[in-house]
Amino acid sequence: MIAVTAHAEGSLLAARAQPGARKNAVVGEHGGALKVAVTAPPEDGRANEALTHVIRKWLDLNRSQVKLAGGQRSRDKQFLIRGLTPGELQALLAKKLA
Repeated sequence: MIAVTAHAEGSLLAARAQPGARKNAVVGEHGGALKVAVTAPPEDGRANEALTHVIRKWLDLNRSQVKLAGGQRSRDKQFLIRGLTPGELQALLAKKLA
């Protein structure tokens, strides 16, 4: 199960980055985190921007709803998902990963 925790503005989503992949895509789950592959290299924040974009598009959310909240220099990241409760986000993730 993907880790989702409550936050004052919505929910925190645990994600595992795979920079330098062949394509941009949500791959599945890895160690309790949403595994996201991006083609961008982990340089100058390019992979972080690509991860934010892929998650936003995959969840069909607005640009302002998804923000990198932690793990800027790590493969393990936390994304703030604004406007969704942990329960709503878990349901959306379950639907998308089914």
